[in-house]
Amino acid sequence: MKLLIRPAPEVATKSKPVRRRQMRHLRQNVRKLLARLDHDILVSGCWDRVDVDVPEGRGLNGPVVDQVLRIPGISTIQEIAAYPFLSLEDVAEKAVAAFDGRLDGKTFAVRAKRHGKHDFDSVDLQRAVGSALMMEATDASVALRSPEVEVHIEVRDDKFHITHRKHRGLGGYPLGSVENVMTLVSGGYDSSVAAYLMLRRGLRSHFLFFNLGGVAHEVGVRQVVHYLWDRYGASHGAKFISVPFDGVLEEIMGSVGHRHWGVVLKRQMLKAASELAQKNNASGLVTGDAVAQVSSQTLTNLNVVDRASDEVVLRPLIAMDKEAIINIAREIGTEPFARTMPEYCGVISQKPATRAKLARVEAEEAVMDPQVLASAIAARKETKVSELLDSTATPEEVELVATPAVTDVIIDVRHPSEGEQSPLELTGNEILNIPFYELNRKVPELPANRQYLLYCDRGTMSRMHAVHLKAEGHGNIKVYAPTS
Repeated sequence: MKLLIRPAPEVATKSKPVRRRQMRHLRQNVRKLLARLDHDILVSGCWDRVDVDVPEGRGLNGPVVDQVLRIPGISTIQEIAAYPFLSLEDVAEKAVAAFDGRLDGKTFAVRAKRHGKHDFDSVDLQRAVGSALMMEATDASVALRSPEVEVHIEVRDDKFHITHRKHRGLGGYPLGSVENVMTLVSGGYDSSVAAYLMLRRGLRSHFLFFNLGGVAHEVGVRQVVHYLWDRYGASHGAKFISVPFDGVLEEIMGSVGHRHWGVVLKRQMLKAASELAQKNNASGLVTGDAVAQVSSQTLTNLNVVDRASDEVVLRPLIAMDKEAIINIAREIGTEPFARTMPEYCGVISQKPATRAKLARVEAEEAVMDPQVLASAIAARKETKVSELLDSTATPEEVELVATPAVTDVIIDVRHPSEGEQSPLELTGNEILNIPFYELNRKVPELPANRQYLLYCDRGTMSRMHAVHLKAEGHGNIKVYAPTS
């Protein structure tokens, strides 16, 4: 099998030097990815096409097409059969054989191109092939404007090829032909779709995760990042950078007024991301923000957030609604990850500011200890995305307890304001109120001869922190999960 790959229209309209560079990137990307399937696959091409020759008899046709369909920078992929040019009659015979039975009862059109010196033109070629197909097909008819089947034939000098099938490519620019970016990922719908759109646009991306939810959340994010990279960006290496941010969150909640928690948290993330972007030769930051989706994403608040970084912040989802974002997630395959991703929602203010004032936010941040953010950045862990699954540890299972023993101690991990609104009441158990952002510091101080059950309203936060604490060696931690 042979493939004829055409670049995205935007590539074809570039100046010669830019187009030449982008086509070189495209050929290199195709060659590198197909070599993972078989080193004997040949990739060549010129200024407006990439040619792929696939060895016969090895069962590679399907996998090769599937791989090429996921490479950024490609407009169309044509499965072709190539022959030496002998005559128009021979071209027509080959076309009839190629489309045997595929035109019955359908409308079709012949699209022909001719290059080189011949005693016929493209119209002659179309008529010869079209007439032959009409004679052999049953109940077929010609429809030049909107045919059900298009028959593509190209004669180039002493050779010609027939397109058996034509596929729509991913579009965009070849990966690596534009600058590098740092994409902030949480594993949910928004950030994974934003990461995909940047890869599709040709921007090589590193992935930055701010860990607020412990081991379970990070495992899920690692899985979706590896999936995205392996499917759409594996032609280039990338890093996964995990920054432990629970200490920063604790500092925010202890120093900043609750109405500005979300905005300040985003600013602290951008400050860290800006520093790490500079260390990794990234020219911009990418987030999954969509205007007005949550309180920190009003235009006023986004403006305040952006002032925390000198890097340009790219928001490919800025004007999308949630339904459109979820539809893209389904198309690219990240929807199952996002749907089951642990939701970390413990940073929601009771009455969040939607029109934050920069001066006031900066004044509140000035009270924070800057060493907390510096320590979080220093404690980051960097992993090659290609090795993420190799290094992913399966989070230890934690036991869910519906009816606690009398000697069990219940730890209410909700924020104090939530506990005040709906206090946890049990008649026979000791209850400790330790907000989730203080668990790592306070749990090691508790008596080790007692069993502790973490509790929150939805059960998500308590499970994530129980997994994290158990992984840290606290075997006496379980989750209180009442049935009603």
